[in-house]
Amino acid sequence: MKKILVLFIITIFTLPFTSFGQGCMGGDSEDGVKVVGYIQPQYEYQFLGEDVDPYRGLKSNNGFYFNRARIGVVGNIPYDFAYYVMAELSPSKKGPYLLDAFISYKRFDPYLTVSMGQFKSPFGLELTTPCQSLLTVDRSLFIGELASPYRDLGIMFLGSTGELFGMKDLIQYRFAITNGTGLNQMDNNKYKDYTARIIVSPLDWVHIGASYRTGKQKPVKEEMDPDVRNRWGVDLSIEKANFTFQAEYIDGMDKGSSTVGGGCGQEPTIVLGDFKRNGYMAQLLYMTPWNFQPVVKFSSYDPNIKVGDGNEDDTEHEYDYDKKQDITFGFNYFFNEWTRVQMNYVYRTEESSETDLDYYHEIDNDYFVIQVQVKF
Repeated sequence: MKKILVLFIITIFTLPFTSFGQGCMGGDSEDGVKVVGYIQPQYEYQFLGEDVDPYRGLKSNNGFYFNRARIGVVGNIPYDFAYYVMAELSPSKKGPYLLDAFISYKRFDPYLTVSMGQFKSPFGLELTTPCQSLLTVDRSLFIGELASPYRDLGIMFLGSTGELFGMKDLIQYRFAITNGTGLNQMDNNKYKDYTARIIVSPLDWVHIGASYRTGKQKPVKEEMDPDVRNRWGVDLSIEKANFTFQAEYIDGMDKGSSTVGGGCGQEPTIVLGDFKRNGYMAQLLYMTPWNFQPVVKFSSYDPNIKVGDGNEDDTEHEYDYDKKQDITFGFNYFFNEWTRVQMNYVYRTEESSETDLDYYHEIDNDYFVIQVQVKF
């Protein structure tokens, strides 16, 4: 059993549940053009075995880098339009490049807003939480595998019930039609992705969400049928008496081929076959009177539930992919409204697919990370 570092932790207050952040920062400015952004200098140490190459896109298992460095402008144009533009500058994210850029028509806000351009996919809880508001340094592994592409070009309809029965935003919704090809990519086929999300808040401290995405993509080989990708997920967020609890489950089915990775600007890997995959997470935090917020999180990702090679006459078979489970121990601390520190130790275990339950093994790939964030 590996050593589990118990870390002392960080955050000035529990970050509120964010449901309408199409971009990194969310919202727009009522005072004309406003410059917004944040930087996240980070140190990471990976506990790797001698035969394991550095992973997570880094060239060393021990180093300082910018996780994200983003700057943009937001504003309003009289009388019903708003705009949002954000760029990623961090070399570790292969910047600089355009991250978000969309125009919103808000005449019927809060009941209906229409946004067009490049924006974050309205799928799931962790993905729609802005990066500067995440409760742990990293999103869960299954988010990058099942919720990608994180960003896409298209049109989105979003809104809420406003004030209804004495409650604010009892029901919130989003519906997006996008290319399905991802960040800064031109469309290469006639198909579109359709993503829907609904959030119900029966109490002001309880939020229940459900998401669905479906779409077709150009096949890897011309003679093959179009790839089909379906996703559905449910999530729960509870914030009560200084406690924050969040849980999320995502199920995915890929027919024809599947992409592995591809979140936060990383290049995805394409694998042929039919894949049924899922992942889930649960995390608990408590805000102390000293601006110190311990956090513990468990997440699991299984890429290997059901696999075929795409041919109808072939029997299903298993690829050699491991089920990964992460336990994150950490803390958040906020010095003020704009500055915070996060420390996480991620204890990762691997095991074979559920068809071979007797086989269990671990790879030396735990990691420790500390991140300082300033937003403006």
